[in-house]
Amino acid sequence: MLALPIDLAALLAPIAWNQQYWKGVASVALLTVCAFAIGGLYRARRHLSVLDELPSIYFRFLAATAVAAIVMAGRHGSIDYIDGFLRLVAVSGALLLPARAISRLAVLYARRKRIVEHSAIILGGGPIALELARLLRRYPQYGLRFAGFVDVPSTAHNKRESMPLVGEPESLEELVRYTECDVVIIADIDCSENRLLRAVRAPGLARTDLWMVPRLREFPGSVGSPDHIGAIPVVPLRRPNLSGPKWAVKRSTDVFFSGLALLLLSPILAFCAIGTLFEGGRGIIFKQQRIGRYGKPFNVLKFRSMRPVDDAESQTNWNIGHDPRVGPFGKFMRRTSLDELPQLWNILRGDMTIVGPRPERPYFVDRFSVDYPEYAMRHRVPVGLTGLAQVSGLRGDTPISDRARFDNYYIENWSLWLDVKVILRTVGEVFRGGGR
Repeated sequence: MLALPIDLAALLAPIAWNQQYWKGVASVALLTVCAFAIGGLYRARRHLSVLDELPSIYFRFLAATAVAAIVMAGRHGSIDYIDGFLRLVAVSGALLLPARAISRLAVLYARRKRIVEHSAIILGGGPIALELARLLRRYPQYGLRFAGFVDVPSTAHNKRESMPLVGEPESLEELVRYTECDVVIIADIDCSENRLLRAVRAPGLARTDLWMVPRLREFPGSVGSPDHIGAIPVVPLRRPNLSGPKWAVKRSTDVFFSGLALLLLSPILAFCAIGTLFEGGRGIIFKQQRIGRYGKPFNVLKFRSMRPVDDAESQTNWNIGHDPRVGPFGKFMRRTSLDELPQLWNILRGDMTIVGPRPERPYFVDRFSVDYPEYAMRHRVPVGLTGLAQVSGLRGDTPISDRARFDNYYIENWSLWLDVKVILRTVGEVFRGGGR
């Protein structure tokens, strides 16, 4: 929050004594701060060093200057004009280094005086966790206040340096709320991956920064200057961004394209409705209860491909792909996924989204959530008409654990471009007749 306005002031400062090139200097300033933001130079770091950031700062500044100079050369075509512009921008570059130093010194002062600090919980109780706790207690310049260890009962916490032990992984969500924790650092906790994932995926940790000490910390895992506390590297873990402007774009896109598809595909919808009517009689739309986001039930709409004996069969029969009651037209709709088209109305209403984990019936959600703990995590987002698991071949009688793994991968790596890729692969599946 402090670095960006100071950087911008330094980059724009030369305009105060020379307004001839103000548009070019302003363009360089805006391009530079955008490049800094994309490169993570405005992300909060524990170890603050201008020298660590120096190569990245000036590489991005020079790239922004080159882009602006090329545009200006095309517009003005005067060597003298470009020369004057570059001389003025050089002053901006010279001011950038002291500006960065000022912002870093201000942050360090605020941290050392504990004006700015964040509560941190450490997961683990081994040598790495103990060293992290010692560093946070001794050096306030990291901006973290150690709140306690969270660990498994099998690890002893009977020494002074291994206290306080505030709880176990299962109570992490409650402890984060109780201690007003802003940061959770995963160190050398001795527990299974599934147990750890259930703890850190809890909804109460959505606004908490999650960092991890790499297992092979002696080997650098990324390009650039990694963050560290003392000599211990810490890697911020990417959290799924399931709200904000990008998510609003996703919902707006759902409304626009589902409404447009209902209009443009109305002849195909009419064809499916007539075919269903002739093959199975009245009741062309099949309603079935499914589980949506946050475990909320809703009625999903499909074209009827067969008529179940009763509601119990509808809710508990896993797969009807080879059921002899499915007629030729029903098999055609299922193979081409045309039976799913009425779900466009579910998308328009907000029950579903275009891309997301496929919805399942309550009976199977309860059953699978017991057998596969990661299955319930699929309901962090709205369920979808198509999903990454489906376009990856996980349809019909395929392992539930694999589906859950693909769905959670989609959630934790979600982006608008990932949605586009899933939609393009879905179109290819439809044209290949890759349905059930």
